[in-house]
Amino acid sequence: MQEFEREMASMEPTSEKKAEDAWRPAPGRREAGKTGVFRKLKGLKQLVFDAIEEITNLVERTHKSVARRPMRTLKHLPGVARPVGAIIEAQQATAGVVYDTIRFVSRSVDSLVGVPLSAAAGRGLPHSARQQLVEATAIGDRPLSFFTDQAEGALNGVLGDYLHDRHNQLGFDMEFREGGARLPAEAEAIATAHPCAGNRVCIFVHGLAATEWSWNLFATQYYGDPQVNFATQLDRDLGTTSFFVRFNSGRHVSENGRELSRLIEQLVQQYPHPIEDLTLVGHSAGGLVVRSAAHYGREHGATWIDLLDRIVCIGSPHLGATLEQAANVLTSVLGFFDVPGTQVPAEILNARSDGIKDMRFGYTVDEEWVDEDPDALLENNRREVEFVDHVAYYSIAGHVTADVEHPGTWMLGDLLVRLPSAGGVSKTRRMPFRFGKVFPQMNHLHLLNHPDVYDLVKQLCQGDFDPNQQPGPTREEEINASH
Repeated sequence: MQEFEREMASMEPTSEKKAEDAWRPAPGRREAGKTGVFRKLKGLKQLVFDAIEEITNLVERTHKSVARRPMRTLKHLPGVARPVGAIIEAQQATAGVVYDTIRFVSRSVDSLVGVPLSAAAGRGLPHSARQQLVEATAIGDRPLSFFTDQAEGALNGVLGDYLHDRHNQLGFDMEFREGGARLPAEAEAIATAHPCAGNRVCIFVHGLAATEWSWNLFATQYYGDPQVNFATQLDRDLGTTSFFVRFNSGRHVSENGRELSRLIEQLVQQYPHPIEDLTLVGHSAGGLVVRSAAHYGREHGATWIDLLDRIVCIGSPHLGATLEQAANVLTSVLGFFDVPGTQVPAEILNARSDGIKDMRFGYTVDEEWVDEDPDALLENNRREVEFVDHVAYYSIAGHVTADVEHPGTWMLGDLLVRLPSAGGVSKTRRMPFRFGKVFPQMNHLHLLNHPDVYDLVKQLCQGDFDPNQQPGPTREEEINASH
């Protein structure tokens, strides 16, 4: 854990320019003209008061459930049910006043706090004050905004659908990011960020509860430079022009897939010259999002689909994630018992985001969740979503054991995704990946930036990949052996 925290702290750009950019406002659904600090403060304020109201509602529901419990026994006793019922109703009416008062006070304080905060946010901060704020809140040589980015990424993964529905400023928009700042998909911004933009483009999509900074994990350990990742190496070795995507991973995969398709279409239209080679790389849930984007791009006749050459999915749960399946079972078991001690934790656990629940069986399209019960016990509504014909799909997986035949390999996988799911292989299904590879002694996070994984990604992106030149067993051999 300490190693992980050190790597997270090492990923922020060290230049003053990038530190300052981290505080710039991001237009779009977020209100233009506000600095990042005010956006986050407004979002945090809203989330705190939302939490107070939701907790109040939960306590009230639990209170009423407990109060009504005696009636289930006493209502069958002659002459007792009516007076007991009257007492309970009176008690609940009194309690209702208390809970309504709590909600009223909370909303009033929320409004009062929001007025000066909105006024200050509307004025924004002058350049000098913004720079002083960056310096004053720095941790070491890195601005506090970097660390809040990581916290926001985790929050978006857990509650992203709620943040989006509430228009909370902490909810991410689907956007490109460059050096910690928003990169609009506009010609001038693209030319400024990539003055030597080439005709080969690679787009990187992070996973659940993460941000684009996750691609820099363990960079110091692997390369001796905290800024090195797959993108920087591909740009150096193959002359690609790479883009990082940040998005709200708590929303449905299919919603993010459509948004990503639209974003890529904007990029293609605004790019300085025609793109000849396009690659999408997704880690974990990001692999499902890029598959979904390709599906919707094809369905909607997007021009970028014709430019797409390959999709690389790294550690993605194409057939579902065991951890989410276990959460679904636990929630169902807790909810089965009609007692507050199980109902309350079941309700809290069920509040996890749509994006997390999509991981249960690897959903990528609307039809898999629309008009379906997202909390039904292990109800698998996954559809067969065909790959785009001319696109080469590749899968990369890892397992934490040294030997693929080790008994724990099949169960553990990379600790979050099991090998059959990462390779799209089951007893009844085999997804048509052109090639796949499994790396030993790598967990879910190691796959993001490991030199061996990069070497394979580089080969795939070169366009003349020959799987016969790859040493070691193929995906099918490794996954079948793991059974």
